[in-house]
Amino acid sequence: MTLTLTPLVGMPEVHAGDDLAALITTALAASGLTLEDGDVLVVSSKIASKALGLTAPSSDRQAVITAESDWVLAERTTGGRVTRVVKARGGPVMAAAGVDASNTGGADHLLLLPHDPDGVCRQLHTRLCRASSVTRLGIVLSDTAGRPWRTGQTDFALGAFGIEVVNDLRGGVDADGRALEVTARAVADEVAAAGDLVKGKADAVPVAHVRGLGDNVVEAHPGMPGARDLVRTGPGDWFGLGRAEAVRAALGVEPGSELAERVGIASSEPEPLAVRVGRGVATAIHDLPGVGVDVGVEQVVVTAEDAVDRGIAAARIVVALWGEWVDACLAERTPTSVTITVAPRA
Repeated sequence: MTLTLTPLVGMPEVHAGDDLAALITTALAASGLTLEDGDVLVVSSKIASKALGLTAPSSDRQAVITAESDWVLAERTTGGRVTRVVKARGGPVMAAAGVDASNTGGADHLLLLPHDPDGVCRQLHTRLCRASSVTRLGIVLSDTAGRPWRTGQTDFALGAFGIEVVNDLRGGVDADGRALEVTARAVADEVAAAGDLVKGKADAVPVAHVRGLGDNVVEAHPGMPGARDLVRTGPGDWFGLGRAEAVRAALGVEPGSELAERVGIASSEPEPLAVRVGRGVATAIHDLPGVGVDVGVEQVVVTAEDAVDRGIAAARIVVALWGEWVDACLAERTPTSVTITVAPRA
């Protein structure tokens, strides 16, 4: 398979109410391209958001992010503000629900993601197929996100239509004849990332034309899988919360809640041991009235009249400190207290 990727040059600044399909058709002609069956267009979500008028005032960015989020998976303080990785209303898991203040065309507002990105792709597919007389055309609406355990950002398929979003190879065999049991290629994401190599934020090229995907571009039909089907949910989601957030949630401190802000949110930068220990203790005992805690440099002393309360508080503190990357060990018990030694984890 040989792929060719071509940037569509000459796209004007897109404004609310613009006919995006017509703008893309004009850009295709200006780039010397005619759509053929099997072609794919990778379209930046930004121009779709602009054409749809999906904007919000920039005065309260955090409130806008909250409104565009289904739930919070992880949160850190970065540069003096809280950054949250959330399940966006448009489907994917990403930082700040995709709310963005860059490349807004000079306007002082925030751009929001479409809540039905697959629907945006269906509409573009219908208009562009009608204008070009092709029947097999893939549309991928792309956006940019980071990835767990990997540095940097890459484009992914926020929406898709007319393309096989996943090429499920399970049940087949590899080149050596061994059975394939888990391989399912995320074709739509791969195409989005490839398209970003020839378009880009800094170059004002929001659309890429891709040719050569062959059978991955299919006859479109209502109800076919879209990019939302690429989002892991339920038991298949092994990574529903960040490491620290999973521990905190188990102790009753849900990410994104007022309680999470009250007990403290971890920083993306290194923090002193005392800060991490204090936050871990606050997380552990937030709902344990009658428990006293004395936080020292190398130890935490838990006091309570009831022995059960002391034991529960001590156990929760050990767990909470693990989530803060702090080693904690029960060191001493008296009739009125429990002492926990603490040290930074190597």
